[in-house]
Amino acid sequence: MAAGDDSAATPIDAKSFWQAIGQRAVAATIVTATGSDGPAGLLGLSATHVTNDPPTMLVSIDSKTSALASVLEAKHFAINYLPQGAEDIVDLFSGKSPLKGADRFEAGRWSMLTTGAPVYKGAVGAIDCTLDEVIERHGVSIVLGRAVAFQADAGAAPLVYFRGGYLD
Repeated sequence: MAAGDDSAATPIDAKSFWQAIGQRAVAATIVTATGSDGPAGLLGLSATHVTNDPPTMLVSIDSKTSALASVLEAKHFAINYLPQGAEDIVDLFSGKSPLKGADRFEAGRWSMLTTGAPVYKGAVGAIDCTLDEVIERHGVSIVLGRAVAFQADAGAAPLVYFRGGYLD
């Protein structure tokens, strides 16, 4: 078989795949947007950069996620990198809370930069993006955004998720 020819490869099952990707440490991120129904957000475990020229970010959003409609309507999103101690925010946006939609955005904890997408005030960093392109694959929208603003707190330590838990 030639290098790169994967015609004989059998994909692993979904449970094995989650175990495999659990071996990488990821920043706990909340992806936010503000649509006509108010602010919306989701836990963004697959938020990353694509390139620095032009500055482009990528977020994968399941098509069943209600916040996707807000991102598409608003044509913007912000990626908020959460600090240590913000596990309650992760729980709010991962579906472990009875609060939904705009009810998750407690007054005083959120601000905005340029686009109008909510930015968590205690974030280690936040990148504000305008929607550039959406690619749909396998029930997921791969959302590409052009970074237009950012904020950072050099003194904050990141909340990092690894192997089913948080690192200290």
